[in-house]
Amino acid sequence: MAETSSFILYGIKNCDTVKKARRWLEENHVDARFHDYRVDGLDESLIQSLIDKQGWEALLNTRGTTWRKLDESVRTACDNVEVAKAVMLEHPAVIKRPFLLAASGQSLLGFKPESYAQFVAEVK
Repeated sequence: MAETSSFILYGIKNCDTVKKARRWLEENHVDARFHDYRVDGLDESLIQSLIDKQGWEALLNTRGTTWRKLDESVRTACDNVEVAKAVMLEHPAVIKRPFLLAASGQSLLGFKPESYAQFVAEVK
């Protein structure tokens, strides 16, 4: 029987904020499986699930390097869920991270130690 985790942490392994979140989960003995968008993949159903939980506007990291490197026409066109989803699928690094998903379906976007502590306590 496969081991199941209480949480799935979505992100990109070389992201500093994701590293902090992974370290926090480990240090606080929180069972979480890591899903790297680049290694483990990102498909339309997964991105839609994340959008359903947090909204496309929250997921779209418009402050990061990947966003700034996109062509201006792409950034301008990214004003609705369908275009945003297509951009996120093509450029996973433009998704705000980390994204912590509990087995219960509850989710938390971003990382702050106090937010993680509260979220994990509420979910357990």
